[in-house]
Amino acid sequence: MNGKILNLDGKESGTIELPSQFNEEVREDIIKRDLLTIQSHDRQKYGAKPTAGQRSSAKLSRRRRQYRGAYGIGISRVSRKIMSRRGTRMVWVGAFSPGTVGGRKAHPPKATKDWSLKINKKEKRKAIRSALSATVLKQYVGLEAVPLIVDNKLELLNKTKDVKNFFKLIGLEKELERAEKKKVRAGRGKHRGRKYRKKKGPLIVVSKSCPLTKSAANIPGVDISQVKTINTRLLAPGGVPGRITIYTQDAIETLRKENLFN
Repeated sequence: MNGKILNLDGKESGTIELPSQFNEEVREDIIKRDLLTIQSHDRQKYGAKPTAGQRSSAKLSRRRRQYRGAYGIGISRVSRKIMSRRGTRMVWVGAFSPGTVGGRKAHPPKATKDWSLKINKKEKRKAIRSALSATVLKQYVGLEAVPLIVDNKLELLNKTKDVKNFFKLIGLEKELERAEKKKVRAGRGKHRGRKYRKKKGPLIVVSKSCPLTKSAANIPGVDISQVKTINTRLLAPGGVPGRITIYTQDAIETLRKENLFN
């Protein structure tokens, strides 16, 4: 499969043959599984305090003639603490045991639990190749001019306005406007630092660290990544393949020469 190389004016300046990574069959199930594995590593551990509900001296003796015992009173053997007494009669309150007010939970969440998932190396590479293939197919991306490959001068842009102007020249102005719009989130997320829903815009894949990594970082919705560190979270946000992806010419050559993800 061949792709056109665009210059910074949005005009064709040559062609390039895409490496074998772009010939993989698109497997949405494998992409989704790899994405869930990545997201599981970011899950914050949580749990109750190990001594919660157990910080009271609650005891109930059932032995005969035991002072402060419950023998012959006709009450259950639930652990209790004494609130007051009158003579040999005690005023008990259930404590410590599960099912009592203020008692411990039977099976509380534990902070020692490992939430991370695992995936085979070959399966992970196949997921990345599947996501790469979807970025050059019209039926997934929804654009006619795919794949989007730009010459290496794109990596040298060091001003955000120049990057925005480039997006306009290649016809992605509406994609930037859509990503800039914010929708108010419903529910508790508003109180947890996630007040707005933000849509994803185009992804730029470069060959190495370059000025573009800083100049494009301030554009809402736009992500930029080196070709060696791309993953399914960037290529298929939400597990949906077909994100609009712009590759530099050196990024394609790095994929071919180093045989990445094969």
